Amino acid sequence: QVQLVESGGGLVQPGGSLRLSCAASGNIGSVYAMGWYRQAPGKQRESVATLTNSGSTTYADSVKGRFTVSRDNAKNTVYLQMNSLKPEDTAVYHCNADLRPRGSISRSNYWGQGAQVTVSS
Repeated sequence: QVQLVESGGGLVQPGGSLRLSCAASGNIGSVYAMGWYRQAPGKQRESVATLTNSGSTTYADSVKGRFTVSRDNAKNTVYLQMNSLKPEDTAVYHCNADLRPRGSISRSNYWGQGAQVTVSS
C-alpha cells in the first residue's frame, strides 16, 4: 500500500503565502515524479506543478513566478510554496506521485486526499 498525505492548506488573504507538503509512505520502490494538481468548484482538475527525478519542473502558466515546487527525496516529500496568492488560486490541491511500488514491475499514479486552499479577504 502507498499513501500520500497532504498538509498545509488553509485560508489566506490575497497576496499572502502558503506552503503545502505531501509525504508519500508505504511500499515504495522508486519515485519518478511528484507534483500538485488542483480542482476549483465547477472546473476540471488541472496540473499546477511537477518535479521529476532529474530535477525538471513544469508549472501552469497561471502560477509561474509565484509558486515553487521542491522535493526532499530522502523523505519522499514534495512541497509547494505558494506566494502572491490570488482568489483564483482557491481550490482543492491534490498531491500526485508517479511511482513503482516495491516488488512491482509497473508504475502508477497515486493521489493524496486533497488540501483546501482558500484565498479571500
